[in-house]
Amino acid sequence: MADTALLQALDYILNHSDDASIEVLAEAVIRRKRSLSVFHAMGGIPDPQIMAKEITERISAGLGSGIEGMKRSVRDMIVRIIHEHAPELSDKQVDELCQAWLPDSPGSASGKALLQPDALSTMIDQFVSFSNGTMSKSLDKSLREEIGAWPARYWQAFPPVIRQIITDYIKGKITQKDFKSKIALSLGI
Repeated sequence: MADTALLQALDYILNHSDDASIEVLAEAVIRRKRSLSVFHAMGGIPDPQIMAKEITERISAGLGSGIEGMKRSVRDMIVRIIHEHAPELSDKQVDELCQAWLPDSPGSASGKALLQPDALSTMIDQFVSFSNGTMSKSLDKSLREEIGAWPARYWQAFPPVIRQIITDYIKGKITQKDFKSKIALSLGI
């Protein structure tokens, strides 16, 4: 018996997708292959039951130190697991994995909380408008008064996939339609 999810995916790709959809699907396949290769380098996909047990033990031990202590404990446990299963990974790669698995972890690359899709969408529109030179001077001035060097701060707040889509659009590698489609897909809206 064939996997119904696989058959549905193949049917969509072969019979219902347009150029923009195929482009998004191709990027998703590449991203999935990268994830699988990282897991393979670590000795396989982590066992959720073992991870849950370890997290529970760490959280129980860290309750006395509050939320920040628990976050540090969870991050330390993730780092330990990565080092055990993939000692060849650099500190930067380990930090990127921690950021992906625990986005608000202390000591992570950004240490920032994830933004809501509607806030990110507004930020993306403003950033692209500024980058293309179509933003009004008054809006740019207002943002600079409120946020300071807002273009750099926005760029740092964008997830890597959003940065890549914006870069491709600004460099003319994708059309506006493809840009909007990919952004919507990335934001889940």
